[in-house]
Amino acid sequence: MNLHATANDTRKIKVGAVSYLNTKPLIYGFEKGMMQDELDLLIDYPSKIAQSLLDNTIDIGLVPVAIIPEMEQHYIIGDYCIAADGEVASVCLFSQVPLQEITKVLLDYESRTSVMLVQYLIKEYWKIHPVFQNTGTDFINEIKGSTAAVVIGDRALLQRKVFPYVYDLAAAWKAHTGLPFVFAAWVSNKPMPEQFIADFNKANEYGFEHLDEVLKANPFDAFDLEQYYTHFIQYRLDDSKRKGLQLFLNWCSQIISVPAS
Repeated sequence: MNLHATANDTRKIKVGAVSYLNTKPLIYGFEKGMMQDELDLLIDYPSKIAQSLLDNTIDIGLVPVAIIPEMEQHYIIGDYCIAADGEVASVCLFSQVPLQEITKVLLDYESRTSVMLVQYLIKEYWKIHPVFQNTGTDFINEIKGSTAAVVIGDRALLQRKVFPYVYDLAAAWKAHTGLPFVFAAWVSNKPMPEQFIADFNKANEYGFEHLDEVLKANPFDAFDLEQYYTHFIQYRLDDSKRKGLQLFLNWCSQIISVPAS
């Protein structure tokens, strides 16, 4: 395959995005038919999209940023991401006991960035010493006693009123570093032409120009999605987010030999 894929190639560019509510504004333009002649949109959970990008079965992914050090080559494309400058609401450590009493942390199988982030926070910020355990699909039921768990995405929004102790990972990162945290970005494993990226940005922007439509298309009673999209999640990949991202990636690169999930 030509590394310099273009929007004029006969083969459409394969773009992967995650299936969570936080991506809905970003992919709304694609779902409404924008760039339909240039790309195919595939939807799955974050670690699956990440692996597809690593395996070169897709060309671009809205992927957990923790995979970037594993890529032979990477290009962060466009001006949009999934980030937070403080509380994010949907990436949390849930527990029945306070931090200092936690002895085990279950790691969400759908995540890569978040499980790396919780390990960073536990070592560098909270300074506690639990053991980590990988999970299967029903791990939320195992949060009991001194066993806590990282839960991400829509399931995390549903758990916020269930557990007495909820530790927001983005808020903890902000408190420790003073910087925003980037959870996911549009990353390609090959160069993309400038016009494609410009059109890609316009398609991303469409959902924010039609946010009322996005909200109507995605009813969700457990959390105020308008607040989620406008207060908790930040979507513009600006200089401060790039700085926070680089700090996190530097740490990931130092421990890349340690399994994150």
